[in-house]
Amino acid sequence: MNLTMNVIEENEKSILNVSGEIDAYTAPKLKETLLPLTKEEEKTVEVNLENVNYMDSTGLGVFISALKSAKESNSKLTLVNLQDRVLRIFEITGLDDIIDIRAAIRGGNE
Repeated sequence: MNLTMNVIEENEKSILNVSGEIDAYTAPKLKETLLPLTKEEEKTVEVNLENVNYMDSTGLGVFISALKSAKESNSKLTLVNLQDRVLRIFEITGLDDIIDIRAAIRGGNE
């Protein structure tokens, strides 16, 4: 499956809407889009994962890189609207403790 993304700019906030699956094939595209957003000084970057129903460890690596980049730029990274199966990956790895995750969707597409 493909990965589609669009960015909406709102004042000091960038919203990245992501749809599809995040895996070894699509993660580089996500990283290419997400990292430049996190490099902007004192910006909030919100990643909407509502339409992502699958993510593997490659996707986790992208979000770890984005978190590191955001901290270096004194910016904030927030993940919103995660489906259960994607949220579980963050919980199993303990990344839900270091990445700001909000508005998880219970249920979702199984």
